[in-house]
This record gives sequence, C-alpha cells and structure tokens, in this order.
Amino acid sequence: MSRAQRLLDLIQILRRHRYPVTGATLATDLGISLRSLYRDIVTLQEQGAHIEGEPGMGYVLRAGYMLPPLMFSEEEIEALVLGSRWVAERGDSRLSAAARDALAKITAVLPIELRNTPDASALLVGPGAPIITGDLELTLIRKAIRIEHKLEIRYLDLKGAESSRTIWPFALGFFDHARVIVAWCELRQTFRNFRADRIVDIDMSEQRYPRRRQELLKEWRAIEGIARQ
Repeated sequence: MSRAQRLLDLIQILRRHRYPVTGATLATDLGISLRSLYRDIVTLQEQGAHIEGEPGMGYVLRAGYMLPPLMFSEEEIEALVLGSRWVAERGDSRLSAAARDALAKITAVLPIELRNTPDASALLVGPGAPIITGDLELTLIRKAIRIEHKLEIRYLDLKGAESSRTIWPFALGFFDHARVIVAWCELRQTFRNFRADRIVDIDMSEQRYPRRRQELLKEWRAIEGIARQ
C-alpha cells in the first residue's frame, strides 16, 4: 500500500468515529506501527486536516476537512461514476441534470492521470422502463422531506379506491419500477409506503411535522429490520 493510500485510509477511519479513537486502534486497523501512525497524523495536520488529540488520549477528526482530489482512488471514482450514471438515467429531470453536473465538476478537478477514468469506466447502468411520475411532483416530495413539512395527498390504493391522507415524508425510494415515499400516515397512525405514481393530487402543507426526519427514519428502520446504508 502506498503512503498516499494509507493517509486516505486513515482519514476515512477517523471519519467513521465521532469520538476520539486511540492511536493503537488506528495503527492496528492500518497494519502499521504506532511510530508510523504518529508521523502520518502529523503529515495530515500539516496538510490542513483538523485532527485533534495526542498520544495516549486518542484522535478525532473535526468536521470541515475536504479531501484533495488526488486522494480519490480509482475504485472511488468508479463508484461515483456508476452512481451518477444511475441517477442520470433513473432520476427526474432535475436530479438527472444535477448528477451530470456533479460528475463534470468531479472530473474537472481530478489530476491529469485520473481525468480520463470516468469516461473509460466499464461499469454501466442497464436500461430500465420509463416511470410515469411528474418531475414537479418528485421535486415537491424531495423538498418536503428536506424541510420536514407535511404533505396533503389524494391517493389510489391497489383496488383503485381513493383516500385523502396527511403524511410526514422522510424518505424517497428509487426502485426500477416505482418511486416510493416512506412516511408516517396520520390517518393510519403508523408508517406507510406510497407509490408516487398513485398520487392523484399533492400539496405541501405549511406545517412542519412534529418529529425530526432522522428519528422517523431510525424508528422505521428498526421496525422493518433494515440495516443502515
């Protein structure tokens, strides 16, 4: 493993820890000696990484440190390219444009030796059937999730029966054949999934829902037995 890759791995390990982690633990994870670890930490600090701590006390990386482009590995670039291609093909028009713009920005700041990697990537997104869902509708749903506002919807169930619902949207699932809103339903007083293509009418309320989105997502995952991604 090159030292550049090792420094990247050290940053990534520190990012996974909210609280100070001992030098011994870091050295073990990296497979290096404590002396080498201390040298690597000093190097990163000199490069602007906000690593706080000292030998015997543990180390923590404070928020705000941006990795220089050189520290993207080829596999990380391929992961970004694949994800961007999927969103560009399967997202609504605004997400598709955002994915293409983001990939162009990433490519522009890559060092010369890696700049052709995105175009040369052999990881492709397979074709999928078009999903009939209005761009404006998905944009409104995503905004409601971001600002934690209730949605008023008229919804058709599998049998075609229509009902009016007030929901607290906290996640939006992008599947090959549907876009699914995960929300708390005030009518049913429980979590429900709503297919975006079965929404007859939608309006965002001025009211924020009374719980934080992260709390709802955590509770839903616990109930559904879904591991955090």
